[in-house]
Amino acid sequence: MQSDNPITFGLAGPFAQPIGRSMRLGAELAVSEINGRGGVRGRRLELLALDDRGQNATAVQMARRFLDNSEVLAVIGHAQSTTTIAAAPVYDSGPDPIVAVSPSASSVELGSAGATVFRVCPDDVAHAEALAEWARAEAGITRIATLYHNDRDSRTSAAAFRSAFTDRGGAILAEDPFSQALPSFEPYIARAARRGRLDALLVAGGETSIGPILAAIDSVGSSSTTVLGRIDLLRFAQAAGSDLEGAILSAAYLWDRGGPTNEAFVTAYLQAHGGQRPDYMAAGAYDIVHLIANAIENRGPTRSGIRTYLSSVGSEIAAFEGATGTIAFDDHGGLQRFSVEVGVVSEGAVVLFGEH
Repeated sequence: MQSDNPITFGLAGPFAQPIGRSMRLGAELAVSEINGRGGVRGRRLELLALDDRGQNATAVQMARRFLDNSEVLAVIGHAQSTTTIAAAPVYDSGPDPIVAVSPSASSVELGSAGATVFRVCPDDVAHAEALAEWARAEAGITRIATLYHNDRDSRTSAAAFRSAFTDRGGAILAEDPFSQALPSFEPYIARAARRGRLDALLVAGGETSIGPILAAIDSVGSSSTTVLGRIDLLRFAQAAGSDLEGAILSAAYLWDRGGPTNEAFVTAYLQAHGGQRPDYMAAGAYDIVHLIANAIENRGPTRSGIRTYLSSVGSEIAAFEGATGTIAFDDHGGLQRFSVEVGVVSEGAVVLFGEH
């Protein structure tokens, strides 16, 4: 490889979807900044973007293309937990494995997915515990019902919320699984409401069902019930034309979180994208590009050097201060410490409440 050749990072995500588009914009902004100050070791950065379509089989194919391309030194992605876990064995194989760092894969299963897979976001349990703590300590919510999508990650989230909420003196009036084929949520919500005052409804997973869930809340006369969940609920509610005003949502990142690094990122992102605010996907991808660039500056442009560097961030190497906060990896590629931000939906956007 000639010294004047570009350094190539892979970028993997569902680029036709909103989460993939913002992920790509964040990564491209970081590449532009780094190239604007002379690149890495005097070489320009380039992104090789492959669309995994949010599908596991496609993600595996993309991972194989990245692994087999010796010019690709690291991968930013994938966006979803399922695609990241599916692709992980590929990245972790062969004589020269390749690092993949996800901005948003939150499944607890990712911790055992492979030695070359990292993430820069809190996991599902952290989100659930932050919501439970906020509900009891900040909002004084005491009685709640839970609807969780019947998959492993959503069941994990619901169980973590139940434990944290009841440990703080809260009561779970009902806890029900659902599938997207469910014809109506009204029986579930009506039953919970009959058991006493229903302060809030936790929705864990199954974000595409939020429209029918909100319609069921209105139909049983529980419109004063506060919805709790992850920030992705807002995107799906807006797509369905539903009103999620007043909902309490957790996020790995909110654009108004403060701090000099994030403020500089937000300013640059707003200028680059016509005033569009960055989301957690954009911020995470932005941080990952800068973090991997640091690895190359310190250890050289090799896959093994990047692997060694990232494994040491937060232990032998100082933690990285990014737009999303402090990044320091544990032995399983997750964050040693993290903040889950909790905000309220106000006029169609999530406004920061606090960090937990």
